[in-house]
Amino acid sequence: MKVSKNWLNEYLTLDIEPKVIAEKIARTAVEIDSVKRPSEGLKKIVVGYVDSLVPHPDSDHLSVCQVDVGEEELIQIVCGAPNIAAGQKVIVALPNSRIADNVKIKRGKMRGQASEGMICALQEIGFSESVVPKEFVEGIYVMPEDAVPGEPVFDYLGMNDDIIDIDVTPNRADMLSMRGVAHELSADYDVPATFKHPDLKETSDEKIEDYISLALPDKTLAPTYSMRVIKDLTVKASPMWLQIRLWNAGVRPINNVVDVTNYMLMDYGQPLHAFDYNKLGSKDILVRTANAGEKITTLDTEERELKDSDIVITNGDKAIAIAGTMGGESTQITNETVTVALESAVFNNSMVRKTARSQGIHSEASMRFERGINVATVQESLDAAAELIAELGDGTVVTGTASASRLEAESTFVDTTTTHLNNVMGTELSETQITKLFQQLGFTVTTRGSVLNVEVPARRWDISIEADLVEEIARIYGYDNIPSTLPTGEMTPGKYTYKQKLIRQARHILESAGLSEAISYGLTTEEKAGKFIFEEKDVYTTNLMFPMSSERTTVRMNLISGLLDDLSYNEARKSDNIAFYEQGRVFFRSEGEDRPVEIEHIAGAMTGLFKLANWQSDKQPVDFFMIKGVVEQLLTQLQLTDDVTYVASESHEDMHPGRTADVYLKDELIGFVGQVHPNAAKEFNLKETYVFELDLQKLVDAKKEERLFEPISKFPAVTRDVALMVANESANSDIETLIKNQGGKHLIDIHLFDLYQGSHIESGMKSLAYTLTYQDTAKTLVEEDVTKDFNRVIEALKETFKADIR
Repeated sequence: MKVSKNWLNEYLTLDIEPKVIAEKIARTAVEIDSVKRPSEGLKKIVVGYVDSLVPHPDSDHLSVCQVDVGEEELIQIVCGAPNIAAGQKVIVALPNSRIADNVKIKRGKMRGQASEGMICALQEIGFSESVVPKEFVEGIYVMPEDAVPGEPVFDYLGMNDDIIDIDVTPNRADMLSMRGVAHELSADYDVPATFKHPDLKETSDEKIEDYISLALPDKTLAPTYSMRVIKDLTVKASPMWLQIRLWNAGVRPINNVVDVTNYMLMDYGQPLHAFDYNKLGSKDILVRTANAGEKITTLDTEERELKDSDIVITNGDKAIAIAGTMGGESTQITNETVTVALESAVFNNSMVRKTARSQGIHSEASMRFERGINVATVQESLDAAAELIAELGDGTVVTGTASASRLEAESTFVDTTTTHLNNVMGTELSETQITKLFQQLGFTVTTRGSVLNVEVPARRWDISIEADLVEEIARIYGYDNIPSTLPTGEMTPGKYTYKQKLIRQARHILESAGLSEAISYGLTTEEKAGKFIFEEKDVYTTNLMFPMSSERTTVRMNLISGLLDDLSYNEARKSDNIAFYEQGRVFFRSEGEDRPVEIEHIAGAMTGLFKLANWQSDKQPVDFFMIKGVVEQLLTQLQLTDDVTYVASESHEDMHPGRTADVYLKDELIGFVGQVHPNAAKEFNLKETYVFELDLQKLVDAKKEERLFEPISKFPAVTRDVALMVANESANSDIETLIKNQGGKHLIDIHLFDLYQGSHIESGMKSLAYTLTYQDTAKTLVEEDVTKDFNRVIEALKETFKADIR
């Protein structure tokens, strides 16, 4: 909500710096995004009058203009705007001026013609394109007739105003209006606020019944629904004061009818909608829910298929607007409009919220209907809008208001006591002080013994219980004025749980292996949620009823999809060598269950080069053994008691069938590691990519060995090499396991240093060479001890793997 200081000054007098006001709002109500003056940083930008222009001799789109900028002589400016014309008053940046983004304008030449400055569009002096009137979006802005050449443009365009951008929270929807902000500042500074109310003059020759007949069979759809009619209008551009009010509030001016509805939206916080009466096709207006498959083309020219939960405004038959969200194109206001049907309502907020989410329309109107409307000003804002439309459009207001329903504004009464307020806040305020603070807020207080009965006006619909009153007193009194006290009681040191310690240890291990942490969305698409699942039982996706977007419809069932999105994002930005990990929860739902269970997982993804080439070594691309080594390092350092095994697997649809292994802890599947299937990688626009995902909860629950530290042996080690030829099907992990089991108590390391397959050895066979290291911590080993253990390994290899010792 962008708040204009000049606009505020119409309601209350605050001779206070805008930044101080913003600080006050931030301390007492809601956050402030920014405080700025649009003209700040700009200089030497003045009104110019285009006296004459001729086409540029060397260009088919440039014009050479002679411009009056209030000096003795005209200056020459070359301009390329398509809408430049003689007789216009325009925005001129003089030589050495500063425009938006601190750009400096200098004298120069454009294709041989001197140019003494620049004729500017609104965007070039800092206006957002979203607020520039459509007729000036593609060209320069034409100033009003009363603009005087040579004078600064800032006052003419409202750029010397101070704009406070307020970040309104859902519980303070009353501040989504200028009047609501004025009420808030009136309470903050104890300054009275004065508001103008409409003085509507109606015609006496016609009545509203001659134009409109409203029907609302289900009043829960719209507790309040009313209409007025304004006739004999001329639709044209709004006066400058209104355009300035709107663009400083972040709204694009359109015409005098639509602008008034937007003006009342910002002033009262009440959404209004104007229909071209002659396009309705009927005097019967019916408010109902949409029929299945019913369609409407909205003001953004998009055809939308409606749902039966959408509220629609109809001409008795056909939908002409989506209630509380967006109007229909068929009845929009145009320059040919002469009669307007003006709508003011309170729609069912939950249904509007559903419609806004399902249709992807998040308008200023829907935001206010979702959060709540001040029912006390629904009729007043309708009357004020009708009065102003008639005034600006030279029209007249038809007598009366058509109403299908009307919700009466009622105050809320809440009881509290001085003792309770002081006990909660830790203050010693008197009843008189508390009553005064309530009066600053515009609340009426009646005393019954020790009880304060507080009457809260309808404009503060967020207050309903005693705790709300405590908060109101605390913030107006000032949080800084509330005494600070230290907590009492026995202090206990905080500490991590066992699970938290292990999760942090797992993160540290992966980071030490060279992976960087990534954090992905917990919501994804249903397709991505169903990929890379390794659960041994059937699981089902969990979809959101009202997702924020089509990309966030389903809670995730794996971490890899999110990591692949992160890799794809980085690769698209020329970052090719990436190693990410993520630790987080996935959500599995079994058949028949309403809610999913949350399980801790940890996953990694790597692509490109793990190590770049340098003068000492070659580059090292990521491969299966690289990422398997990361997993092995993680599981080893977690000190698991049970054995970890890797079993080749072809059961993962999105993984490479020849480069994927399931990871087992004893007999329990805890995850998988391998290469993403090339087809799946292509979907994410990735090259060769390797991933792993583990059930971290199972690792937390698994038995662990206690980490014991031993001194390094001072006695020398003995090594023995063995080369053996075995069948290709024999796995290195199985061979190492056998060597470890048969190697004796002095065997401390097994190292595979050679693998050979090819010519010179029998087909279907491979040659493996190992170094076995023996050491004793208490003595020097003798030849006989090592030979005995080594020979036992040799015999076991021959027997188990039919190995040919070379």
